[in-house]
Amino acid sequence: MSVIVALAPVSAGRVGEQAAKTVILVIVLLIGFRISGKREMSQFTVYDLAMIIALSNAVQNAMTGGLGNFPIGLATSSTIVVTAWGISRLLARRPRFATELLGTPTLLVNDGRVLTARLRDAHVTPNELSEACREHGVGGPRDCHLVVLEIDGSISVVPRSAEAAAAPPRRPPRRRIGRVDRGE
Repeated sequence: MSVIVALAPVSAGRVGEQAAKTVILVIVLLIGFRISGKREMSQFTVYDLAMIIALSNAVQNAMTGGLGNFPIGLATSSTIVVTAWGISRLLARRPRFATELLGTPTLLVNDGRVLTARLRDAHVTPNELSEACREHGVGGPRDCHLVVLEIDGSISVVPRSAEAAAAPPRRPPRRRIGRVDRGE
């Protein structure tokens, strides 16, 4: 015996309400992903994939209000596409806003010197840094001119030239405490 379930009709107001909830959730997710850091978003593990699937299910229920109606699904999916298009247009026209939302590249190694505070802030371990160097055919951070954590979470490596690799890394000039540098 088959059971036929009739879905209740959905009003235009209800569809609009669900579309507004979708916009809010997309913005909240963007902010959450931005706060979590670019390194965390670059490489998903099985755990991360499971969390994304759980998150998508939770967000789907919040966006559709538990309604399985076609108009609600069409409204929420269309809203996501239109919101993504609008955000990409905004980012293309307002580079400063793009910098705030997406971040900027982070310098991790400069002339063979590891910038440990930036490494820590970017949640990159020394092992991950060494691995990135090896992936680019460089023995380690000391053999790099620059290593940059890009905004997409990938790590770019610029090796030192052969002459520079033989010399020890340069130390930055020492600054005297209490003295103002006037550019003289």
